[in-house]
Amino acid sequence: MKIGVPSEIKPQEKRVGLTPESVSTLVGDGHSVCVQSGAGAGIGADDAAYAAAGASIEASRDTIFAAAEMIIKVKEPQAEEIARLNKGQLLFTYLHLAPDRPQTEGLLASGCTAIAYETITGCNGALPLLRPMSQVAGRMATHVAATTLQHTNGGQGLLLGGVPGVGAAKVLVLGGGVSGRHAAQMAVGMGADVTVFDLNTSTLEQLDIQFGASIKTQYSTRAALEAALKTADVVIGAVLVVGAKAPKLVRAADLKSMKPGSVLVDIAIDQGGCFETSRPTTHENPTYIVDGVVHYCVANMPGGVPKTSTYALNAATLPFARALANKGWQAACADDAHLANGLNIHAGKITHGEVAHAFPDLPADL
Repeated sequence: MKIGVPSEIKPQEKRVGLTPESVSTLVGDGHSVCVQSGAGAGIGADDAAYAAAGASIEASRDTIFAAAEMIIKVKEPQAEEIARLNKGQLLFTYLHLAPDRPQTEGLLASGCTAIAYETITGCNGALPLLRPMSQVAGRMATHVAATTLQHTNGGQGLLLGGVPGVGAAKVLVLGGGVSGRHAAQMAVGMGADVTVFDLNTSTLEQLDIQFGASIKTQYSTRAALEAALKTADVVIGAVLVVGAKAPKLVRAADLKSMKPGSVLVDIAIDQGGCFETSRPTTHENPTYIVDGVVHYCVANMPGGVPKTSTYALNAATLPFARALANKGWQAACADDAHLANGLNIHAGKITHGEVAHAFPDLPADL
């Protein structure tokens, strides 16, 4: 199979779809891989490293898209990339379609087959290709919250872990899944006062076993959340509904009861965000303020640490990329129901239930 790896063009996105090591594996399987010149610069992999792994190097994005049977990326295709997709071409990347009608309509019009990392499943409902980036985003969320709390960044001038004689910041983590657990782990390590909210009592039990008295757990009800928001210094939104828009847990009216200079970090922004006042931001301009509350809503958080993120992601994506290349997507999906759950778009129709639910007026084949 001819595989194309273009440079990412989303602002401040320096991750890359394949590492040189992954290229070497695919070339060893008998496939040809074409990498856009400079695509690996953000992870410290130059063109020579890709060439040594067996890739051909191409300067033109147009050439890569025109020649490849499968495009492997990291972030959802931007409008100019969608315009380059061809009928029958396979796209393997993160998509996050449910909150993104323009992208969905563009992929439908292209006639491509699009398999989304974030809806491929694993045993017991796990999301193996979302997991590594959820781990990174969760850990980053606590770091950026600590930085944003600084007065110079719009926060209330509070040290996350406090000091002897001065209390630590109160951190609420909404969602006890992968990203929420990693956010809580980092917050505990920095000395914060941490409470995790979740609707799943089994998740709360697991958190209690993992952290013991280091954190508090709270079954999530509207009344409990409203009360906690009034004293919170940081709220990290880490909820996820597979393939669907994130639920809006913090309402616009809630901000009026929060402390001036408190911080909201929305890890769920790729799925539309879990705060009513969330809107996507960038690493270059990561924050904005509503009713005195600082919002951090960067839509590609792990892109801030591209080397760590790319290698963690490739460890998860490579087995699926090999299956798609070695067998073709139809056979690969027929052989693996978990991979088949990643199929979001095919031949001008939506093929994933949650995406179809988000856009009931668009053509679907479920």
